[in-house]
Amino acid sequence: MTRTTQLTDQLVERRSPALTHAVRLEAALVNQETGVRGYGLSGRRDFLEPYAQGVTDEKAALNRLDALLQDDTRGRAELAAVRRLADRWHERFAAPLANAPADRVVSLADSRAQEAKSTFDGLRRAMDRQQTYLAQERADAAQELRRATTLRNWTFAGIALFIALVATLVFEALRRGITGPLGLLGQTAREVAGGRFEQPIAITGPADLRQLGSDVESMRGRLLKELEFSERSRRLLDEQAADLKRSNAELEQFAYVASHDLQEPLRKVSSFTQLLQRRYGGQLDERADQYIAFAVDGANRMQVLINDLLAFSRVGRVHNDHAEVELEAVVGRVLDNLSVVVDESGAEITRDPLPSVVGDATQLGMLWQNLLSNSVKFRRTDRSPRIGVTVRRDEDLWEFAVTDNGIGIEPEFQEKVFVIFQRLHTRDAYPGTGIGLAMCKKVVEFHGGTIRIDPRYTAGTRVVFTLPVEHSAAADGAREAHT
Repeated sequence: MTRTTQLTDQLVERRSPALTHAVRLEAALVNQETGVRGYGLSGRRDFLEPYAQGVTDEKAALNRLDALLQDDTRGRAELAAVRRLADRWHERFAAPLANAPADRVVSLADSRAQEAKSTFDGLRRAMDRQQTYLAQERADAAQELRRATTLRNWTFAGIALFIALVATLVFEALRRGITGPLGLLGQTAREVAGGRFEQPIAITGPADLRQLGSDVESMRGRLLKELEFSERSRRLLDEQAADLKRSNAELEQFAYVASHDLQEPLRKVSSFTQLLQRRYGGQLDERADQYIAFAVDGANRMQVLINDLLAFSRVGRVHNDHAEVELEAVVGRVLDNLSVVVDESGAEITRDPLPSVVGDATQLGMLWQNLLSNSVKFRRTDRSPRIGVTVRRDEDLWEFAVTDNGIGIEPEFQEKVFVIFQRLHTRDAYPGTGIGLAMCKKVVEFHGGTIRIDPRYTAGTRVVFTLPVEHSAAADGAREAHT
């Protein structure tokens, strides 16, 4: 590569320019000879213009040749011979004729014509020899460059062939030693990933690859054990879920039947205790009147509790003909039902325009009845209730919020309040059975939604629940779980 570069530089930077400037030197001297001869024949000084230009070109060509041939001994010798003859021609013929007056130049040119021609012919022969030498040197350099280029190309071809051969050998070695075993490892790993967990991992190839295969095989074994354990757990969970579903169904059936069957004896107890109170009230001592009052109150509370329990057990069992329900109308009816307690408490209720949903109108009415009545019931004594109903859409769900400025619910009880019969206060402070929020949770989940207490709201209570925007399989699944 270096040799080729050197030869290229020598040819381009020295040999070819040297020959070019030798030709320019000859042209410059020929122009001078033509100009002097024309002046000698005509006596007109305008014929000396080529001579003057030739002198300038001669000097430039000689200077350039001196630089180009400084490392060429023969070339400098040929140049010296040309310069010596050119100087002789200038001194004896060109300069005297060019400087001669016009009236004498013709006779002077005639007297020296033969000698001048002979001298310039010798100069021509010297320049021919110089150009022949330089042309041969350029041809030799070009030939040497071609040989070097051919050698370089063959060398590169040999190197490329050697590299290709080495690459082929390396590739084959990699294929046999690494790629093949790695591909087999990948194939068996993909089979395992595709579900064939009983397929053992291929362990072949170099030590590192065998270690990798061993690690993957260990992972497969652990995964197989985990899958077996998971399958056993799934079967056990399915059995437990089936037992739980059956137990819940039996429990709901029991609650329904029990509450329904308890109605008649309870009505009888309540009727007789009330009759006893009316007939004998004030006729017995004070303690007897108190006992009778306790019995009447207990019977009444039992009646309310059984009614609530019966309503709770009916969620998901009756009134499950789902249709489009206008919540605006449902909440309007609920507020009409609560108008007395709302007026007595001085409650201020604001609400967003409510959408329509697909569901059971009766159960959704129970949901809003419990939420709004709770907001009125659990109010502070030092302020009037402020209740807000808001709604926003979150993708495929409507998110509702019922917010009040009441007594609030402590964080540790915000999940327990949705458990049936869970009470946080005495009956004397706030009447009720503790079924309201449990019923709300059951209604919301039956309709495919969720319900919670917002823990970030601390100025009272905010109950947030969701309902599907459209009828979906989620609601169907929730209803099936309750039936």
